[in-house]
This record gives sequence, C-alpha cells and structure tokens, in this order.
Amino acid sequence: MCGLLFVKNFPVAIERFERAVDSMSHRGPDARGISVQDGPGHSLLLGHRRLKILDLDPRSDQPFTTSDGRHSIIFNGEIYNYRELAQRHSVALTTTSDTELLLLLYLKLGTQMLAQLNGMFAFVITDNRTGSYFVARDRLGIKPLYAFRRGGSVLFSSEVRPIVELTGRTEVDPFGLRQYRKLRTFFNGRTLYNEIKMFPAGAFEIDGKLERYWQLPEAEQAPPHDEEVRDLLKSAVAYRCISDVPVGSYLSGGLDSTIVAALAEKPDTWAVGSAGNNEFEYARMAADKIGSRHHEVVFEEAGFLDVCRMLVRERMEPLSVPNEVALYLMTRQVKERNTVVLSGEGADEAFFGYDRIFRWAAAAESFDLREFDRLYSYGTNPDPEVLEDALAPFRHLERPLSIVAAFFQIAHLHGLLRRLDNSTMRCGVEARVPFVDHRIVEKMAGVAIDYRMQDGIVKAPLKRVFADLVPPPIINREKVGFPVDLPLIFGVPQHAAMDRWLEFNLECLLAI
Repeated sequence: MCGLLFVKNFPVAIERFERAVDSMSHRGPDARGISVQDGPGHSLLLGHRRLKILDLDPRSDQPFTTSDGRHSIIFNGEIYNYRELAQRHSVALTTTSDTELLLLLYLKLGTQMLAQLNGMFAFVITDNRTGSYFVARDRLGIKPLYAFRRGGSVLFSSEVRPIVELTGRTEVDPFGLRQYRKLRTFFNGRTLYNEIKMFPAGAFEIDGKLERYWQLPEAEQAPPHDEEVRDLLKSAVAYRCISDVPVGSYLSGGLDSTIVAALAEKPDTWAVGSAGNNEFEYARMAADKIGSRHHEVVFEEAGFLDVCRMLVRERMEPLSVPNEVALYLMTRQVKERNTVVLSGEGADEAFFGYDRIFRWAAAAESFDLREFDRLYSYGTNPDPEVLEDALAPFRHLERPLSIVAAFFQIAHLHGLLRRLDNSTMRCGVEARVPFVDHRIVEKMAGVAIDYRMQDGIVKAPLKRVFADLVPPPIINREKVGFPVDLPLIFGVPQHAAMDRWLEFNLECLLAI
C-alpha cells in the first residue's frame, strides 16, 4: 500500500529526511506526508508515501493523527477485516480506511489487537507527548520492515535505501553476503548490511522491547474437510478483493494462480514470459475458463540485465531470483489497468508443492544437511554453516519433515514475499496473497503429508476441491518454474547460471 519511514532521536535535517521519504515515491505515488514531533527528551520524524487503495479521500493520508494530536500512525499494508473489527469493538470511524481503525483499535485494546487482525501490515504508532513508539509486522512478513539502531537512535523503513541515505553506507555483513551467495536471499533478520536488519515477522516492539505475538503451530493435527479448504480460500480471496481501486490477478497457467483468479472473478488477468520461453498456452486456457480479459507481457532477453541492474541500484539490495525482473516488467503493464493484483504465493508451502524435497524429508529417518543442501541450495559453493544458521529456528523439531515444512512456511516463503513486494511496489501496485492468509497457514500446519499428497498426487486437496474451476490439463501438468532462461541471458551452461546470476547482482550493487 505504501512506504513508511520513522526516525527517533537521530540527528537529520528535515530536507534530507524528506528526500529519503521521496526515494520511496514508487511505493506511494498518490500522496506524501511528513510529521515532526519534538518533546522533552525525544525527537520523532514520521514520513509516509501513500498508494491510495481504501478511502481515496485526503482525510486518510498519513501520518494519520488522532483529533487531540497525541497519537500518530504510519502504516503500510491492508487490514481486510477492519469493518468487522470496528463493529465488534464499537470503534467510531470518521473515514472509511483501515488506517484509522488500526490506530483507534490499538488505543482501545493495546497489543492484544494484533491477534484479531487479518491482513498484511507494518506500522509504527507514536505517542507524540512522551516519544514512546509501538511497531508491529504481520505474522508471515508479507509487508517489509527494516530497522537500524545506533546508540539511542532507531529508524524503521519499508526499504533499505532510505536508511542508507540517512545514515551513510553501512558496512557489508560478511555472513549476510555468504547467505545470499548460497541461498539467494537472507535469513534470521540479516540483510546485506551489517547495521540494517529485517524486523521479525509476527512480532511487535515497544520502545526497544521486542515480543512475539504469533508463532507457527507445531503440533500435528487432523486434515481439514474439503468444504473447509474451499470456504477458507474463498474467504481469503474475497477479503483480498476489498478495494476502492481496480483489482486484477496474475495468471501464469499454473494451479495456484488459476484457483485465485477463478475465485476472484476480476476482469483482468496477467501473464509474462519471453517469446521463446513462456506458459502462455496454459494461461490462455485458464483465462478462457474464467472468462477474463487476459493480457500477455513479452519481455526481451536482450534487455533483461539492464533492467536487473537498474532495480538493484535503485533498491540498494540484490534481487533473489531472475523472475523478479519479469514480475517487475509485467507489473509495469498491470499498473495501466489495476492498482491491486492477486498472486498465488504461499500455496506450495502450505500444500507441499515442492514435492521432491518434501518426499525426501518424509522418508528420512534423520535430518541430513548434505541432502538438504543438494535439494534446496541455489549457490553451488559448499557452506554448511550458512545452512545450519538458516535452519536453526526449526532444528528443535523432531522429524525431518517437520523441520522442512516449518522452514518453507516461515523462512523460504519470507523470501518469496520480499520478491513479490519489491517487484510490484516498484510499479505502484499492491500485490495480495490469499494463500498466505494466516487462517489457511494455521489450518495446514502439522497436517500429514498423506493428505497433502494423497495417492502421490502433488497438492491433491487443491486439485480435488477446485476441479470445477481449473481446466484438467492444468490440474494434470507438472509443476514448472517461472520461465527465465538464465543460460541464454548470460551465455553460460545451465549448471553455472545461478552462481553467475548471484554474482551479477553483487557486482551491480557493490559498484554503486
């Protein structure tokens, strides 16, 4: 929805702060707000760039402040059930935005309000009189939030670049660099920069004290009924169609995006590929079944690296996978018709779509790091320490399948969500992910593999429950990756392509 920047007790000229906020204008091209709140012993700067999704009136611009001027909020994301929460807790709203509800609900319920939110969010609420702040991020980290701390100063931002612009270039984190070279992304809060960390998903902080409010359930549980799966996903999609601006759907021609697009029933669907490497045949088949106005975006391999170089330098972060570039190029076209787009991320994690690694984990008697490395890692250089670190939050689980399932649902998915947010918000488009609704994630946690791969069929529940919406050739096709021909783009053999991609990203970034 937006870009936010919060600074507490860090000396910076207001003009420089404004420039840092405006470096995220792509995230919020519709409005800009700056608030300076100084008091005894504290100095607060709140900056916001707004992408208008709900309540297009300027009354919902941010920073949004209570009528008495005491409390303010800067917020990136959407609270899909905000109307129900306002009614349930008798919160009188003067706008039709979820921003106002979020602020007033916190003032009424405190941190307990977080458990009631269905949405994607990163926000900061301030007490302008005392200088106290409350910051929180959604359960699975759909919306980004970065933190910088030095002495008594703290900065929070939707992107890395504003922090670097305010604080000066921080040193590269050597371990973060190794993570990227091995696993194409970052884990356990690290970034490429030593002093910039990712604020943890499912957590909140009050004046420096961090607490978790959500964890992935770890106990085994019985599988849901088919009706539950259908009703939950229908509800998740319906929530994510709430908007005062046009909504569309990505439609790759795979199972997940077809289900989402069919349930959404929105006019526009979108697919991307190169002339010689695409899934357009299946996407057209799905669009014909849905009856959507389908758009195909074709990119040229010849200019691919130039776009990648631009994205890396603008973001000051390396890209995780090459399809970030393709997503960006498609979303530039999406913006011409839709400001919100639905995407199928999260289905493979909840329903075990990565069948090769899940089958191995289910059959394994003990966890074998080398086998996990072989099945999962992207960079070819051996680095068991990086693998152990990425898996550390899940190694207390007893079974290999439990470790792998939790890793994918929390850590791996987080990287995919960063990719999606970066690619879409760069174009001023908000991506929403129905399969990452926490109700679905919680319902599938701990469910046996025999349900998710019944009779050996990958994602069997989704194929069974939504057989009426998905053409049989799509149900029966094997899972394929996003079509980007790295060997052709770099002129290298297949086995060397991913290592070359990772090094190219680092060369672009470190040359700035």
